[in-house]
Amino acid sequence: MCDHPLMATLPHPAEPRPAGAAELTVRGILLGGVITLLFTAANVYLGLKVGLTFATSIPAAVISMAVLRYLPGATIWENNIVQTVASAAGTLAAIIFVLPGLVIIGWWHGFPYWTTAAITGTGGILGVMFSVPLRRALVIDTDLPYPEGRAAAEVLRVGSGSREGAEESARGLAVLVWSSLVSAGFALLTQLKLAVAEASVWFRAGAGATGISGGLSFALLGVGHLVGLSVGAAMGLGLVLSWWVLLPFLTAHHPLPGGAEVWASTVFKSDVRFFGAGVIGVAAVWTLLRIAGPVLAGIRSAIAASRARGAGERLALEERDLPIGIVVAGSLAVLFPIAWLLWNVIAGGPLQGSALVLIAGALVFVLVIGLMIAAVCGYMAGLIGASNSPVSGIGILSVLAAGLMLVGLFGRGQDAGTTQALVAYALIVTGVVFGVATISNDNLQDLKTGQLIGATPWKQQVALVIGVVFGALTVPPVLGLLNTAFGFAGTPGAGPNALSAPQAGLIAALAQGVLGGSLNWTMLGWGAVAGVILTAMDEALGRAGRMRLPPLATGIGIYLPMSVILPTTLGSVLGHFYDRWAGNARDPELARRMGVLAATGMIVGESLWGVAFAGVVAATGNDSPLALVGDRFALAALIGGTLVFLALVSLLYRVARRASV
Repeated sequence: MCDHPLMATLPHPAEPRPAGAAELTVRGILLGGVITLLFTAANVYLGLKVGLTFATSIPAAVISMAVLRYLPGATIWENNIVQTVASAAGTLAAIIFVLPGLVIIGWWHGFPYWTTAAITGTGGILGVMFSVPLRRALVIDTDLPYPEGRAAAEVLRVGSGSREGAEESARGLAVLVWSSLVSAGFALLTQLKLAVAEASVWFRAGAGATGISGGLSFALLGVGHLVGLSVGAAMGLGLVLSWWVLLPFLTAHHPLPGGAEVWASTVFKSDVRFFGAGVIGVAAVWTLLRIAGPVLAGIRSAIAASRARGAGERLALEERDLPIGIVVAGSLAVLFPIAWLLWNVIAGGPLQGSALVLIAGALVFVLVIGLMIAAVCGYMAGLIGASNSPVSGIGILSVLAAGLMLVGLFGRGQDAGTTQALVAYALIVTGVVFGVATISNDNLQDLKTGQLIGATPWKQQVALVIGVVFGALTVPPVLGLLNTAFGFAGTPGAGPNALSAPQAGLIAALAQGVLGGSLNWTMLGWGAVAGVILTAMDEALGRAGRMRLPPLATGIGIYLPMSVILPTTLGSVLGHFYDRWAGNARDPELARRMGVLAATGMIVGESLWGVAFAGVVAATGNDSPLALVGDRFALAALIGGTLVFLALVSLLYRVARRASV
């Protein structure tokens, strides 16, 4: 695990709060629900368009403070409930990485409302239940950085402190606001096409091909600052391995027609990402082995706390999770609607004769694999943040496991109708498990925020369930609207404006490949071998007392595009040098805190602008509704935009340094 300087910037335990302070309130839940509609719709659209979603906790915290600060009795803990509800619902939109696959393969022709909501909601509620015992193992007894959870806590504290007139909080709020405005302003420049959001150069490398791709993103730079140098360096190592070792080698041995860009990008998607998925798979298994002890200890601690509560003992605030009995009963109760869903898929089709075996196997799969994935995703979110956590990579591993389970039961070589039914069944089972993954990926960030500000865990866990319900009710109509308006690439009859839905198409193809016997097992296997080597190297570095290179972060660096990894890695380097300066400042803790707020503002500004711009795009039906110039301005936008970006980064860190004096 990571040793991160943020551990010194946010004290624990949190300061005591006054008796009767508002926390889980009706107005907070309703405000969270309203924000949910906005963020979930935005995430569904952007995820289907470009294959990426953003974490909604920090923007939700900012909006919550802006509204609640004008209402009587508002508190930091009530604000935390609002962002918890909105964050859970917005994150659940990542189910779009699976469910459109059912339309792409022709099993669905739209999104049946209650079936879609049930798949989304049951997986999400299981994710909340599984995250209750994991909170003790991965939030309390850990040194994971939780970048977005800590950033959200900073936002809430600064907002609360400025309301009370604290000088330091007022200065921190100024840093946060400046950073947010600059980040949003530059994002606006990219949509005006006066600056480029991303630039790529593709070229031959010997007999092969590769490229360099970078994004001018304040949000990614801020995330890099927050995750720290160790994680950033590991992601950078993954970038080097994927783009400057694997890609030139593989393209040299698999020549394809077209230029270097088509050649390299095709091989990256078809081979390199599977290699990265293999690394992630091994790292995930190793992570499970490492955290198995703490997770079991967390479960034992939760059971002991429930017994103490039942005996009338008054527990400390941080011990008040949902009782373990409710967690177990709730998890088992959710299995009944899941069984109904699965029967709904099977009934009247070629699989009906094997319904009992299929449903029983799937329920065991959801419980066992779901709990494992919840632990791994929670760890990944703590390591690098929910926004950068490769949940789609976990979805890949999940659909592979589900497909192999069905191959074990039915074998290969079935007729076309049976194969399609098996693929649909694998996708729906994966959809439920994916709901577990996305929620556990986000929930532990929220619970970290709650721990840092002294929130009541069980109240926050109830808010998470409410957020899941809001999200499950919001996702289906948005999916239906987008399917009607645009359709999805790969669907028969899809038009030129069809949404790419890259992860859903890939996961559907994987399910078809496993059940049809055409999957790229070679690259997955070599990735697994590399994962073993990287894990051994990380352990050796740890024993030698050197900076560690977490293999999960390295796998992420291989799996995700360079345009995402490069600015994140650079942000970790900038954050490292800023923290070195802060260590020599008059008040090192204050200086580091201001750096955290500057990085947080970078995430806040771009995220809020992303929500607004998604609304503009959806309303106009135009991918570039704000563009002022055409392609002729591209070179000037690249050079000028890069210079402006660098100047603004320097300005924001200077603002943070001045606020520390």
